[in-house]
Amino acid sequence: MTNANIDTRNKILEAAVNVFAQKGYHETRVDDIVAESKTSKGSVYFYFPSKQDIFLGLIDTFSGLLESKLNEAIQNESHGIQQMDSALQVSLRLFSQYRTLAKIVLIQAVGLGAAFEERRREINNRFTKIIQNRLDLAIKDGSILPIPTDLAARVWVGALNEVVVHWIYTGEPVLEKTIPVLRILLLRSIGITDYRIPPQD
Repeated sequence: MTNANIDTRNKILEAAVNVFAQKGYHETRVDDIVAESKTSKGSVYFYFPSKQDIFLGLIDTFSGLLESKLNEAIQNESHGIQQMDSALQVSLRLFSQYRTLAKIVLIQAVGLGAAFEERRREINNRFTKIIQNRLDLAIKDGSILPIPTDLAARVWVGALNEVVVHWIYTGEPVLEKTIPVLRILLLRSIGITDYRIPPQD
């Protein structure tokens, strides 16, 4: 794909974020996205054959960004606990930065049918696996005692999802202000005592 093609595709997705956020999935028409993106209907259909494909494109874009940032944060730390802690802080800050996109992925995609649910499950499973791998490393390097890491990872994903969804609906508390308490609660849940919790960046 050429740079011009990438730019056009991104322009369409950026426009779609605004339209879906304002109108919701069901009320949005492809013509609305065409108008918002200031492109042609032919261009939109070239990259996205349907409204569903645009929406799934947004889900993939956000999940790809989050996964990339998490892996980057993890690679900058050498031990399991520090990796988990860094990933937690990065993910919450990213949700805060991309609130509109997070709303589309976490709220609007719920209940839209099998294709969306399957994509959401795939994404949840990918992030659960990232956390599980870090927990396994923490056990291996002696940072934490053995625990069922698959279950612990799903608990983390569920807790983060609930905190973020509540924030998207209400705007409270400010998401970054939850980090100090949330990181302590989650790290305690895998057996990290308070004195071993790394200082927050």
